[in-house]
Amino acid sequence: MDLLYVFLVLLSLSDGFSPNCAGRCSCDSTQSVQCYRLTELPAGIPSTTKKLYISHSKIQHLQLANFTRLLALEEFILLASGTETVENDTFKMLSTLKTLELWKNKIRRVPTVLPANLEVLKLNDNSIYVLQRSDFEGLRKLKVLELKNNLLSSLSHSMLSSLASLQSLMVDGNIIESVTGPMALPQLKHMSIENNNLHHIPGSFFTSLQSLQFLSFSGNFLTKIPVNLPKSLLTLKLERNRLKVVRLRDVKHLENLSHLYLSENFLSSIDGAQILANLTTLEASQNQLQMLPFRLPTRLQKLDCSNNLIQRVTAQDFLDLRDLKHLFLDNNIVSLFEAGALQRCSQLSNLALEQNLLLSIPLRLPETLARLDLKGNVIQDISERELKDLKQLQVLNLRNNKISALDLKALEGLPRLRHLYLDGNPWNCTCSLLRAREVLKAKGTDVKGGQCAAPAERQGESWMSSKKIMRQCEHHLHQAEKGKESKKKPKPEDFASLKISMDEDDDDYEID
Repeated sequence: MDLLYVFLVLLSLSDGFSPNCAGRCSCDSTQSVQCYRLTELPAGIPSTTKKLYISHSKIQHLQLANFTRLLALEEFILLASGTETVENDTFKMLSTLKTLELWKNKIRRVPTVLPANLEVLKLNDNSIYVLQRSDFEGLRKLKVLELKNNLLSSLSHSMLSSLASLQSLMVDGNIIESVTGPMALPQLKHMSIENNNLHHIPGSFFTSLQSLQFLSFSGNFLTKIPVNLPKSLLTLKLERNRLKVVRLRDVKHLENLSHLYLSENFLSSIDGAQILANLTTLEASQNQLQMLPFRLPTRLQKLDCSNNLIQRVTAQDFLDLRDLKHLFLDNNIVSLFEAGALQRCSQLSNLALEQNLLLSIPLRLPETLARLDLKGNVIQDISERELKDLKQLQVLNLRNNKISALDLKALEGLPRLRHLYLDGNPWNCTCSLLRAREVLKAKGTDVKGGQCAAPAERQGESWMSSKKIMRQCEHHLHQAEKGKESKKKPKPEDFASLKISMDEDDDDYEID
């Protein structure tokens, strides 16, 4: 009998349901109820329920009668359930409700008369097309409002004027063409209006946003940085706009700004960044920069100028960047990299120079480098003087260059090298190349090789795994040994260093 009871309990749990709970629902001891594939809110939900989560159902309509017994409810989440309408005053009686989330439904209006204790309201991925002041009246405790991926075309200061405690506002992915100010939201810290249709931000918009720390207008049509930005800003995101110039007067007061994102615009230069004394991150990839930003802030830790038109890198560009850790200059047209240009960057660990026009590895790179990416240049040789100081280097990527020989002495001076990428080069597959590879593997370096370009009889073969090349090298070694005055037979360990690994290539190793 006991075994039968255990079996029935396990069977009910395997279907996602619990005994003494409404159908298609599971209840736990913390007054939490989860329901799936409903067609209506079941009457059997316990009146003590504090959290009710419903998803992937077909509940077309919500009404007051659904909640008359659920007066202890603190959190209600309705996800992907096809809900189109919410009856007036549906949530009015839920005085303890703090979180209301109606994600991925078909709601066209904000539910009316929401409870005064509400702190979180998320209505993302619906069909809401207009906001009215009455939608948020009385919500003086609301801290989070999310209306992402709806059909809003405007955002007016009067719509949100009653939200005195609001700290986070997110309206990404609408069709907003205009905003008005001043936004009277004195506690707002996080605002995101990404992926809309904004061409202009009025100067009055920010007048009453003096607590704002994070602001994103990415994915709009702005042609210049908005004026009168709050001095309190720590992060400003303006990627994927139509910026052509960064004006000094628009940002000079942002003395607290730490992160500035300007990627995917039409910038040909960035001047005045040095006045942002606390800036640690500057991202300006996919623009039209022909040179690096002049006089960068001394506290900068990450600089991303990839996918531009930069031709030269000089010491003048990096005079005082002692805190720089990550530098991305990949996908430019750099042909001149001044020797010692980065020597003052005493914290640099990650340098990306892929897809440029470099003929050689830059000289006198910082000894702190952990990863160096030089894929897709026109480098022909690896020399000892280029690499001798890189004692911390763990990853060296030299794929798709013009290298034909491997200088073992240059690589032996890299004690921490764990990943070496050499495929895509025109290798001259001599036995010395294989010996160099095996010496590296013996000290724990994972080497990715490539195909032979020479000699002619080995073209197309992999010098990583060709048994034919291996046998030829063993034969040459054997012949050389026989020709010596000493008649001693070679021992098996003499060939141990020439064993070829047949393991598949792994993915590129990444340094954080």
